[in-house]
Amino acid sequence: MDKEKQTYFPSIKDIKVAADIIQKVSAVTPLSPSFRYSKRFEANILLKREDLQQVRSYKIRGAYNKISSLTAEASQNGVVCASAGNHAQGVALSCKLLKIKGSIYMPAPTPNQKVEQVKMFGEDFIEIKLIGDTYDDAYHAAMLECEQQQKIFIHPFDDKKVIEGQATIGLEILEQTNVPIDYVFIAVGGGGLAAGLSTVFKELSPNTKIIGVEPEGAPSMLTSIKNNRNTTLKHIERFIDGAAVKRVGDLTFNICKENLHDMITVPEGKVCETILELYNKDAIVVEPAGALSIAALDFYAEAIKGKNVVCVVSGSNNDITRTAEIKERALLYANLKHYFIVLFPQRAGALKEFVVDILGPNDDITHFQYTKKTNRENGSAVVGIQLKSAADLEPLITKMKQRNFYGDYLNNKPDLFQFLV
Repeated sequence: MDKEKQTYFPSIKDIKVAADIIQKVSAVTPLSPSFRYSKRFEANILLKREDLQQVRSYKIRGAYNKISSLTAEASQNGVVCASAGNHAQGVALSCKLLKIKGSIYMPAPTPNQKVEQVKMFGEDFIEIKLIGDTYDDAYHAAMLECEQQQKIFIHPFDDKKVIEGQATIGLEILEQTNVPIDYVFIAVGGGGLAAGLSTVFKELSPNTKIIGVEPEGAPSMLTSIKNNRNTTLKHIERFIDGAAVKRVGDLTFNICKENLHDMITVPEGKVCETILELYNKDAIVVEPAGALSIAALDFYAEAIKGKNVVCVVSGSNNDITRTAEIKERALLYANLKHYFIVLFPQRAGALKEFVVDILGPNDDITHFQYTKKTNRENGSAVVGIQLKSAADLEPLITKMKQRNFYGDYLNNKPDLFQFLV
């Protein structure tokens, strides 16, 4: 790590300059009270609605601030980024507004909906290049173009101008409320937003506690802070794609380890519960990373009682094709969806016996995979069962064992379970 990356902290002066620059393109998003969450947690819960930006995430702030700062020569050469999500949309819109050519590298499996969104925002000023199977493949191809054609790479988080752009959210929050903010919960992916916002509060509202929130399956910032060095994770769960990185930024790590009051993780299933709850009860559409800050409230319930709390809702670019998986993960987390290997006697009426005598009145079969084998006494089936109450699980297993239908329980066997979910 070079000396500059070790010592850089954004200044309030530079963040205010960024705020002036991005006001041409970035909305001052609402800081809205959540009556439902306020009642649940006996606190004053406010939602900073970055999901209401034109590109439906805060990423426009950093991207536009960075691209606006380029010299005439650099602008003439064009810019490059690698992203399958919100950063790509922010860069695309910035390129169109600033009339700068951009190359946007995305992995080949990127859903068409996301590709079309980027095209819509960038129009003729961007070229989308679908390369490789993963983000890393796209990133390496993007860096190769930068080296070969002397183009500027627009980093999604580890860049001074990007951090300063994201930090403008902190200025807005403080301008939008007359009450002292006790806590701010904020999603952490690469750390650009957390680094910028935490700097603003440390300077202008030092008593506010900034809580960083990562997915349980991608704890890169938490791991790095514990190790006191930026640490690359070998494997991560990519479901919360907007906040799942193997390595946070060097700049952002240095800032976050000094500024964050706490760094916590939230299970992916809890995030899915929150996504569905926000949609069904509040008509708010959020992507998985956008729900992280709200999902974290349950883990701070006692600490935030009677406090003024802000949750930054970072984005709403949710792919509708993921809805089934989101529902599944939410049910699993709530202990309401269970998968078994069920041993069916090879005789007529066995299935009827299972349904009538073993399943409870509110239990529902949602998955059933069975092949009859006439040369065996019992035939195995993989059965998924949805319960109305988590308390119904033990009685179900007991009845299955008493009648010799029980084979195995699959929820806690990840090697088998991954093929079902």
